[in-house]
Amino acid sequence: MDSYNKIIRLSNTLYNDGLEKASVRDLSGAADSLRKSLRYYKANIPARNLLGLVYYEMGEVVDALSEWVISRSLKPEGNPAEQYLEAIQSNRSRLSSVNQTIKKYNQALLYCNQNSKDLAIIQLKKVLSMNPALVKGRQLLALLYMEEGKYDRAKKELSEAAKVDTSNLTTLRYLREVNQHLQKNVSSTKTVGHKKEDTASYRSGNETIIQPVNMRDTSPFMTILNLIIGVGIGALITFFLIIPTVRQSVISEARKAELQANDELTTRTQEMNELNQEIEDLKSQIKNMEGDSEDAQKMIDNYEQMIAVCYDYSQLNIQAAGDGMEKVDPGLLGAQSKAVYDKMNGLVSEQYMAAVYQQAEQDYNSRNFAAAVTGLEKVVQAEEDHDDGYAIYHLAHSYRQTGDIENAKKYYQRMIELHPGTQRARASQQYLDELNRQQP
Repeated sequence: MDSYNKIIRLSNTLYNDGLEKASVRDLSGAADSLRKSLRYYKANIPARNLLGLVYYEMGEVVDALSEWVISRSLKPEGNPAEQYLEAIQSNRSRLSSVNQTIKKYNQALLYCNQNSKDLAIIQLKKVLSMNPALVKGRQLLALLYMEEGKYDRAKKELSEAAKVDTSNLTTLRYLREVNQHLQKNVSSTKTVGHKKEDTASYRSGNETIIQPVNMRDTSPFMTILNLIIGVGIGALITFFLIIPTVRQSVISEARKAELQANDELTTRTQEMNELNQEIEDLKSQIKNMEGDSEDAQKMIDNYEQMIAVCYDYSQLNIQAAGDGMEKVDPGLLGAQSKAVYDKMNGLVSEQYMAAVYQQAEQDYNSRNFAAAVTGLEKVVQAEEDHDDGYAIYHLAHSYRQTGDIENAKKYYQRMIELHPGTQRARASQQYLDELNRQQP
């Protein structure tokens, strides 16, 4: 028992240390202390919740969600982690942004491995525009700037990272190297020593006159002449130095924007060309099959339906493409067409389910429960635990509102089985008990 109490006290001491560090924005130090605290006592709920908040503040949303999910499973009742999870899960745009951030950051890492630094920088800028607090994103962008010799930009990114996490060792190490390079650049521009002033002497009568060689005439004429020369030199400097520099900067930014646009356009054009080629191939196959047998018309209709799916997808009409895909019979397709069907099914399926679910949620929120049942049933049949169980939860509500008690009870029971201990599971149990009492 004494050993157990010592472990608990040590875990709480590390938690208090992490709390102090977090209060002064030493987030990496706080995370290290909190991880040690949980290493001694995994059920330290305040430490685990605080670690999730620290991760969230550093832009590590996935790690934060993991800690809160574990915390909720350890203590289902009266746990602040439930509120944190509900707040994030209810914000669909935030979840989508997190997903895009992860994909773009991984793409930036891939570009780095391929030595495509310009593309990696573009991807990281997109990542930081969606998640400015992502410390590791700013560190990677600063590292790329350092490799290109752009130490001033690297310092700017590292300074932003230091605002989020003041004592991050990686950030401080990069900053030290950047400052060293910037100091070298400044010192190299300073002149060393002073030139001795040359003098010339001549005699005037019995006197020797000593005069500096570079002494300037200060007469009004020379003053005006020097002014004119200065203006001319300034104009030449502007024309030969400043204007080309500004022009080069503008051209560089334009090239980066063009590179990004070309990247997206090339991807879209390639997809469109592939779809158009597949449409032409399908049309050619239809012509070859016309009149071959009594089943030719049925097969032609099937191929035309496949063409319609390809066309709807090329026009970004995902809802129509998904509805059409359900009408295509893959058994009536040849080997080549079956390959096209499998590819289109993979492209359409995920986006179609997202579109169907979005429409079903709109029907549910507008209390059009009959329409909501149709959409949600499709989603649940494709992926039972879609949207962390919200699809099946809303489907049970919709069946209850339309009077289909048996299906409502069925999906309330599935909600309880899939997400035990959650607020939605407890609410589902209450509805299920109420429906059982109403039935004889």
